[in-house]
Amino acid sequence: MFFTSAKTQLSFTLQWAIATVGGFLLSLWWIEIGEKSDVGIAQASFGGLAIAFPQSLILRHNILSGRWVLATLLAWATMTAIGLGAVGWIVPTTQNIALRLLWGTTLGTVGGFAIGIAQWTAIPKSVALSWQWILISAISWAIAVPIGSTIGIILLRLTRLFLGEVAGLAITWILVAILTGINAYRLLQDS
Repeated sequence: MFFTSAKTQLSFTLQWAIATVGGFLLSLWWIEIGEKSDVGIAQASFGGLAIAFPQSLILRHNILSGRWVLATLLAWATMTAIGLGAVGWIVPTTQNIALRLLWGTTLGTVGGFAIGIAQWTAIPKSVALSWQWILISAISWAIAVPIGSTIGIILLRLTRLFLGEVAGLAITWILVAILTGINAYRLLQDS
């Protein structure tokens, strides 16, 4: 039943969320969560692959699957290579919540915009308003990163375990998955 054509927004979003968060969890076998300098280009590339491949299975009837995977992988590799960092696998060095909110919103917007542009190249131009995917990605990441980062630092303070930061990143991915899943379904239905 999984990776089948979704008939409803709920079933599509659920499949999308499972695929996206599952890809993140799988990536943790190879990517060590840390500060920006701790996550290298190869790890970011693998992370992009771990996220994009299951997503491409869900979208395979509507997009160019191979291009989706390659574009996503290259987006994360490029963001890491130019010093932006592997958004979704890095935590800020500051423990100040206000700075985390600002950092998360800024990094989420820029990273989401870069990922959105890359993935947009895999969406056929026959999909009406396909350019909106760029904005959907940027806005989703701009919302999710500061929330996840703030929850991560709160959990770190409460438990004194770095696992709190990892939980914050998981929340980021859950939010991104839900927000992009809802809007991906809407975009594909409008085409």
